[in-house]
Amino acid sequence: MPSPARTDHVRLPDRAALKDAALAYLARFAATELTLKRMLDRKIDRALRRLSVRTAEDEQDALREKAAGLKRMVPDIVREMAGLNAVSDEAFAQGRTRSLRRSGHSLRAVQAHLAQRGVASEMIDEAMDSLAVRIGEDTDTELAAALIFARKRRAGPFAAKEQDETRTLAAFARAGFSQDIARQALGMDPDEAEEMILNFRSGGW
Repeated sequence: MPSPARTDHVRLPDRAALKDAALAYLARFAATELTLKRMLDRKIDRALRRLSVRTAEDEQDALREKAAGLKRMVPDIVREMAGLNAVSDEAFAQGRTRSLRRSGHSLRAVQAHLAQRGVASEMIDEAMDSLAVRIGEDTDTELAAALIFARKRRAGPFAAKEQDETRTLAAFARAGFSQDIARQALGMDPDEAEEMILNFRSGGW
């Protein structure tokens, strides 16, 4: 019978440990203030679960209260990271908008992605406006993104064989593209489509 995992070394992280964890996380990943907070909360929760296994029942309330106290510190740590410019919702929105649009994500999909990570709606709008200025106001970014999506799916101008239009339009809809944009992308001349993608990706990227 396997022996239980040792938990003698497990303890709730203190403020210094949480700050170190935040810095280590931000050194590896692009993050928003919300995703950083979620990571630190999960770290506390994991330690609490492991400690609860070997903590007497009459000590459980005190353990949970200590964990709750640590969670109350987390927003201050996040603000400290923001003050150091180690985490920035604005920078995250700008960078992630460029990368997602470049990879063929619809406007709706980008907005949902950023919102789920706690980026304020005004920052999302600013990121979209900044991208439009960068690549040229006359460029239809949604159509260009739809063409990139079509090329990934080998659909429309990039199709090697005839495809079921209903299923293809449904795939575009699930990705957040309007039917009008999807039909424009699917009906475009292959050379024109490639040129538009090239212009889109080379315009200040």
